[in-house]
Amino acid sequence: MNSHKIDYTIHGNDMQVVSIELDPQETVIAEAGSMNWMDQDIKFEAKMGDGSQPNQSIFGKLLDVGKRVLTGESIFLTHFTNVGFGKKEVSFAAPYPGSIIPIDLNTMGHEIICQKDAFLCAAKGTQVSIAFSQRLGTGFFGGEGFILQKLRGDGLAFLHAGGTVIEKTLNNETILVDTGCIVAFTQGLDYNIQRAGNLKSMFFGGEGLFLATIKGTGKVYLQSLPFSRLADRIIQHAPRLNGKSKGESSTFGGFERFMDN
Repeated sequence: MNSHKIDYTIHGNDMQVVSIELDPQETVIAEAGSMNWMDQDIKFEAKMGDGSQPNQSIFGKLLDVGKRVLTGESIFLTHFTNVGFGKKEVSFAAPYPGSIIPIDLNTMGHEIICQKDAFLCAAKGTQVSIAFSQRLGTGFFGGEGFILQKLRGDGLAFLHAGGTVIEKTLNNETILVDTGCIVAFTQGLDYNIQRAGNLKSMFFGGEGLFLATIKGTGKVYLQSLPFSRLADRIIQHAPRLNGKSKGESSTFGGFERFMDN
């Protein structure tokens, strides 16, 4: 592993942007469509692969494409390279409000597991692949299904999460988490699912039927506002397909809207 050495600056608080500073011939890889702005001498190219294995065979590249399809992401990653003289800048942001987490893989045992849509960008040389959830219950009820992303390397990678991000360090401890609030965790931590209390708590407690458990020694990153939770709230308050909002066709529609507010 020999990732490019990049510098960065994170702008903003609630809707963050990360600006990557590239020396000549340095490259950063990013999810398609995540670039916000860049200097003139930055050249970009969509490629099938992360560039971590330049001598990879055609079969290997096709296998990587298949893995990208499983995660639901674009089959292409965009490579941004400084082809000019002096330092140049390129900036990235995710498509919904949240925070950007810088991850130094060199201090994380060269590997981290994250939710499917958390990866934003990374230094060239970072391997972006998938990890399978080995437990049946975790796959069905863990919030992210059976497919997670795995980042390997010795350079910088950047993840995106909704709302505020909390970094917790566990020392042979266990933490219970809402299944959608896990962003990433280091290798060596055990990820599992357990029932959320008794039947009354499961159905009326508002916390869902299951909770995730993270156990062991390592680091875990949590988000306060998973995109799925944000989307559910938006759908609840969005106009119906016929163009009428909740309670609009009712005699007491105005009262209902007042109570909602």
